[in-house]
Amino acid sequence: MTTTLFGTAPSGRLFHRRRAAAIDVADLHEVAAELLPRLAAPGLHLSLVRRPGAGTALHVEEDEHTLRVPLTDLADDMSRAGVPATAAGIAAALRSWVARRPVTDAAAAGTGIAVLDWCDAAQTAVGWAVVVVRGEIAVPWEPSPSARTVELHRTRSAATGRAHDVPLELRVEGPLALWSHPRAPVLASSALVAPDLMLHRITAAGLSLPDMHVVVTPHRPVACAGPGVARRLAGQASEASVTLPWHRVVDLPWISSALS
Repeated sequence: MTTTLFGTAPSGRLFHRRRAAAIDVADLHEVAAELLPRLAAPGLHLSLVRRPGAGTALHVEEDEHTLRVPLTDLADDMSRAGVPATAAGIAAALRSWVARRPVTDAAAAGTGIAVLDWCDAAQTAVGWAVVVVRGEIAVPWEPSPSARTVELHRTRSAATGRAHDVPLELRVEGPLALWSHPRAPVLASSALVAPDLMLHRITAAGLSLPDMHVVVTPHRPVACAGPGVARRLAGQASEASVTLPWHRVVDLPWISSALS
């Protein structure tokens, strides 16, 4: 499943059929003018800015982040993503676009949660990252150039603490224990800040895993099993994953940003 700035992209014939109906800039302008005031929040300023000879742009300003995107570019991106050319479709896409705006240092410090994500584009290693939850999505934080080392440590420490309190679902299926989050899948890995507590809950659920290994596929449920079962599970998966003994998880490095 492919995720875009406007949600989940359609596929196959449906995708091509939707692509035929391009998003009209005038329609986007009308929807944005009505919707943006309702999406604004303390510290978040959203506005339409008319630029002489260059058309109108969507201006986003929040703490250290400032972004200005021409409506023509935004309409083209929506059209390529298969956004329905209706007021409701455009409004939903615009809400999703605003929700996926960059995370500020202050937001990460105040509400960030520690999770595991890919360290590299090749998806060969995972590391700890901080995400901020907005509705049903979790947006990765990339520290600003002005963030000091002490601030990074404080934000990451606070995010680790919040990870302990994320409500997760545990399901035992034969030799496997699966951890998931009902709304934001990436949060499943937040449980790994305390793998010893995970092991305790799994044991209490009736599954004994004295040599527990975890199969981590960022943005998917986390699987726990014995080493042999974990290796077989990872080998059969269609997506890249990393398999680790539970005691090595807490020593994984922090990464400055997460890949989406």
